[in-house]
Amino acid sequence: MIRIEKLNKILHPANFDLYKYIHIFALFPTHIIQHIFQTQLAGEMEVYSTCKNLTFPLLAFVLFISLTSPAATAAKISRPAYTNFVKTKCKITTYPSLCQKTLIPYASSVKINSTRLCKAALNVAINGARNATVAVSELKRKKGITKIEAAAIKDCFEDVKDAVYELKLAVDAMGHLSDKDKEFQLANAKTYASAVITDADSCTEGFSGRKVNPAVKKIVNSCMATITKLASNALALINHLY
Repeated sequence: MIRIEKLNKILHPANFDLYKYIHIFALFPTHIIQHIFQTQLAGEMEVYSTCKNLTFPLLAFVLFISLTSPAATAAKISRPAYTNFVKTKCKITTYPSLCQKTLIPYASSVKINSTRLCKAALNVAINGARNATVAVSELKRKKGITKIEAAAIKDCFEDVKDAVYELKLAVDAMGHLSDKDKEFQLANAKTYASAVITDADSCTEGFSGRKVNPAVKKIVNSCMATITKLASNALALINHLY
């Protein structure tokens, strides 16, 4: 059993690794993320990468509960085949370790259904993109933001909103694979997932070549990396669906 003290040490800002624990961020409800961001950006507090630094005791508690609850333990014991299915499928993704961390929690509902796994990956990406919109939006309220930064942030916010919308369209397309136009729907899902990566790149490029606070750029880059990695994994699973 993992002790809370150990988790707090792991999740301390000095030790925290965004890409190692990014699955936790992607699964957080948006209203909690928004509260955390608003708290971090209040007053004269230094700007941290809000996609990277969350409230660590809260994260520790959530992770502790997920790992030690009777339901989680029972699922781990009674559904090993489902977990192995997810692990096997994740091997073909761009970021297999991240894939496992974000999708194994859905193993019991996915079972051994590849289409469900693709939908789960897309939904995880939606959560990540939604939380990124909160982070980018909160940047506009930070004291000291210049007009140049504000313009880039505004464009980036629109890019991320588009990403959320396109991911939803991809989920919808995946829900019509039993229709007569199966190939058309599958192609649409691939197109939408790919467009999300383009949106993230567009946001990042909007800050290139401009005089921007390094802390602001770091936040944006972290958020876009989250979206890109999650969308890339979802796209890889869709590409290998049949």
